[in-house]
Amino acid sequence: MTQLDQFLARAEALLQRVEALLPPGAAAPDWNSGTAFRWRRSRDRDSRGRLQPVLHKSPIALSDLHNISIQKEQIEQNTRQFVAGRPANNVLLTGARGTGKSSLIKACLNQFADQGLRLIEVDKDDLADLPDIVDLVAERPERFIIFCDDLSFEEGEGGYKALKVALDGSISAQSDNVLIYATSNRRHLMPERMSDNATYTHDDDGDLHPGETVEERISLSERFGLWVTFYPFKQDDYLDIVAHWLRHFGCGTAQIEAARADALRWALQRASRSGRVAWQFARDHAGRMRD
Repeated sequence: MTQLDQFLARAEALLQRVEALLPPGAAAPDWNSGTAFRWRRSRDRDSRGRLQPVLHKSPIALSDLHNISIQKEQIEQNTRQFVAGRPANNVLLTGARGTGKSSLIKACLNQFADQGLRLIEVDKDDLADLPDIVDLVAERPERFIIFCDDLSFEEGEGGYKALKVALDGSISAQSDNVLIYATSNRRHLMPERMSDNATYTHDDDGDLHPGETVEERISLSERFGLWVTFYPFKQDDYLDIVAHWLRHFGCGTAQIEAARADALRWALQRASRSGRVAWQFARDHAGRMRD
């Protein structure tokens, strides 16, 4: 055996020992176990994530979502294009809390699941794993929406740059069967402060290019091709949503009419006339009526 052969043998043995110490790669789930998945990982430093099927997903339908017809049409059309294999955009849904941003994405899954749509929910803390998730599903025939709910970042958080790269900043092309849908109460996903404008003043340690600093902060949201904004509901809109959910829980027309005053008081106590508040009131009121 030559010296080169001895060196290669030792190198091979060393690689085998190193590989034995590495955590295993992400295992593919049973794709037939459901249409929705969560990306989960233990908090050990060297752990790998895995896709966990969601056994009891939300049954909400597009018809359950009232008074957001424009937003619903935009998201439904974009999703329909995606499922059909046509060009479609990553989506950022922003605006008032409780107005149906997350529910709309879940309803789209229920609408298009029979056509091959799948949903993968990823926590903000796990956004650095997006390349692993995309690699795991890239060769699948299904169409995957990666869902990031209630997304916002503080300065210095690692997930911010990971999401930027996944959206439009990597040397590798984005997989044709993956889109990212994110919801946030912040339009630019990061806090905006008066001090951002104060950097235009000159001092001994001021930012030489403050405009570039601000541009960096808003560049993430601009990487989403489609922005959909949600607005607070008017009183009549809120009562319409209350009526829908009371009807869903089996209440009649007279019972719904009698509940209007209680529904308004409920919203006043919570300082919000959102769809979420309407749903919560309807559950409470319908449950009390059954007593």
